[in-house]
Amino acid sequence: MKKIFAILALSMAVLTVAKAGDRPVTFNQLPAPAQTFINTNYPDDKISFATVDDDLIRPDYSVVLVSGVRIQFNNDGSLEKIESKAGVPEGLIPVQIRDYVKLHYPDAVFYEYEIGRRSYEVKLSNRLELKFNRNFYLVEIDD
Repeated sequence: MKKIFAILALSMAVLTVAKAGDRPVTFNQLPAPAQTFINTNYPDDKISFATVDDDLIRPDYSVVLVSGVRIQFNNDGSLEKIESKAGVPEGLIPVQIRDYVKLHYPDAVFYEYEIGRRSYEVKLSNRLELKFNRNFYLVEIDD
C-alpha cells in the first residue's frame, strides 16, 4: 500500500512540474492561424502576454489581450477557448448556437466560448452555461 501511495505521489509531482512549463512567447512565435485569428478579430488590440504550455505531446497557447480578452489555441493554432467580460464577438459562435441563444435568452451576451472534442460550450451574461453536442443539440444547462 505504501508503494502505491508513493507512486501516486511521485506521479502527481511529475505532472505538476510538467504543467509548470508555461513559457512566454512573442506574437510571431504563435502558430499562423492564431496570428490570423487575432489580427482578424482584434486588429486594434495589443497582446498583454502570450505563453506556450510546453507539453511534450500537444503544446497549447494562451494569449491575453490588453482589453482583458483571454484566448486559448490548440497546438495547430485553432481556437480552443475565448473569454471576455465585454462579450465574445458573435461571429465566432456557430450560427446554430447563436440562434438558440437569441430565441431563448434574447438579452444574453456570450462571455465565453469553448470548442471541445465532442461539444461546444458557452457561458452567458445571465450566468447560464450551455453545452451543445457536435450536431448543435443542447445537451446540458448549468447555472
